[in-house]
Amino acid sequence: MKILIIDDEKNICLSLSGFLHDIGHQAKTCEDGESGLDSALSEFFDLIFLDVKLPKMNGLEVLEKLRRIKPNQLVIMISGAADLQTAVRATKLGAYNFLEKPLNPDRLILEVKNIDRHLRMMREMTDLKKMVDYEYAMIGQSTALEKVREEIRRAAPSEGRIMIFGENGTGKELVAREIHLQSNRKNGPFVKVNCAAIPKELIESELFGHEKGAFTGAIKRKRGMFEEADGGTLLLDEVGDLSLESQAKLLRVLQENEFIRLGGTAPIKCNIRIISATNKNLQEEIGKGLFRDDLYFRLTVIPITVPALRERKQDIPLLAKHFLKSYSLKNGKRKMKIPDKAMQPLIQYEWPGNIRELKNFIERLVIMSDGDEISYQQVVNYLPKAAQRNFCDEEESVEGRLSLKEQLEQFEKRLLLREFLKANKNVSRLAETLMTDRPNLHRKLIKFGIKS
Repeated sequence: MKILIIDDEKNICLSLSGFLHDIGHQAKTCEDGESGLDSALSEFFDLIFLDVKLPKMNGLEVLEKLRRIKPNQLVIMISGAADLQTAVRATKLGAYNFLEKPLNPDRLILEVKNIDRHLRMMREMTDLKKMVDYEYAMIGQSTALEKVREEIRRAAPSEGRIMIFGENGTGKELVAREIHLQSNRKNGPFVKVNCAAIPKELIESELFGHEKGAFTGAIKRKRGMFEEADGGTLLLDEVGDLSLESQAKLLRVLQENEFIRLGGTAPIKCNIRIISATNKNLQEEIGKGLFRDDLYFRLTVIPITVPALRERKQDIPLLAKHFLKSYSLKNGKRKMKIPDKAMQPLIQYEWPGNIRELKNFIERLVIMSDGDEISYQQVVNYLPKAAQRNFCDEEESVEGRLSLKEQLEQFEKRLLLREFLKANKNVSRLAETLMTDRPNLHRKLIKFGIKS
């Protein structure tokens, strides 16, 4: 660690800095309050040892001013004439601990080790949070995704219930998490329940909990998802798969804002925001008698539709590079690259499994590749067999496997995709580069699936 010692006794500064150096840390010393405060504010220190009695500015004044600007700075106060009142005041001002002179070496080692361990844990937590944030980031700049972002921005601060529609793998959970993070409940829990994965005879216990002895195997009381999400957000994923019986119970809870544990008698109030998600057309399900219309209207105050990946193809390069970086790190590989040519089949393929399919595809490429760069042929080889015939390399074209018209179309498609990426997906700039009119170019980009 990098440690600052502020003490007017030279012997203390020398002995303490030498001691800290011997156990593997760096130390800087200051002999008065003003210079100590200047150093503490202008440089980064993991820990500060601060004497109470100092010339120019006493230690408590230094601590008070330091905490205003660096509230998270760890400070251990030291004093040769300590009293309980001074120690209490230092603690109230935010001191991590208070040590008496002469400093006990064993106590000092213990304190420094504890702080070092604490800081390591804090760094690990920060790194973990960054990884989680990276994992759940909404990647893309397409018009379709920007529309979803705008809907999230408007809906998140409210308490309105939200229904997220979208095909499997489009990222409905990411949208729900982003709503939670932008809401007033962001410091509360975010709880997800997959309604499709829970047997209908267990869904009530999972949602509302149960009392001991409520059924065979209920050996103790269990909190349900509604209790776990108290003060936060509950995501009912694949809500369209709930049985009609479960729908009726859910509707009752939404109407009364309270529930009863299975086997219990006392109602429990709940303070949660419900977000639902489904890959089904609930209007059709209502028509078939499989979903209650009153529950639909309760849950769908604000509808948000997440576009399929084929509707936002310009986001594929960004997504692919994002997953490439993520899986390179997870698999202990150097950051891998994917050239524009290898990106072409990724952009042109329809991705029926949406982002989830693309994510799994990139993970497979990373694991199975030996080099630092993904090749065009690797991408084509890993696509489904039915899709591979749509992607013909230049060498294959020369062999005459395609007609002249098809070869020309393949050439035009590759040319447009390459130049489109070079122009940063700016159609006007691309039209200038290729010296063609913009409307015609726009039609061709849509025709070849390069732009949605």
